[in-house]
Amino acid sequence: MAVTSDDLAIALLPVVEPFGVQIHDVEMSKGLIRVTVNRAGGVSLGDLTSANHAVSNYFDEHDPMHGRYTLEVTSPGVERKLRSPAHFVAAVGELVKIKTTPDAVETRRVDGVLLDAGTDSITIQKDPGDNVTLRYDQIERARTVYVWGPEPKPSPSRGGVSKGKPRARTSTPERITT
Repeated sequence: MAVTSDDLAIALLPVVEPFGVQIHDVEMSKGLIRVTVNRAGGVSLGDLTSANHAVSNYFDEHDPMHGRYTLEVTSPGVERKLRSPAHFVAAVGELVKIKTTPDAVETRRVDGVLLDAGTDSITIQKDPGDNVTLRYDQIERARTVYVWGPEPKPSPSRGGVSKGKPRARTSTPERITT
């Protein structure tokens, strides 16, 4: 019987708990096992190193995948994938980007603030007063979005308007034919 991502997540819980981290997600694909760990306040490089050694030792004893594979132990990062209802619950109040299944809503992309996450569905506020409710089976991909800061001011050297000086207007020269 093949080992699933959920099986590995359950098996790895006691392996990483001594380091004060929890399993956030486990992804398995051809030749890659990605174990994402997290804790309140984030994880340090030392936490990742300790968890990596422990998971690697566990996999040496309990081979999770036949053949060669790469083990990656990582943190969720500032822009996290949302795959389970627990991930969505933890992201309530954050900005999210969602790609829906083709038949879910009129547009396949839904961006906004995650207002609510229940056992069967989520609610996203696209704009004030414009909420969209999606069932989990209508979500193809989802992730949180980190806003890096305000938009940079335009640079006068790159065609933007400089402070205090009006921009000179240029006109196209008229073509004179003789």
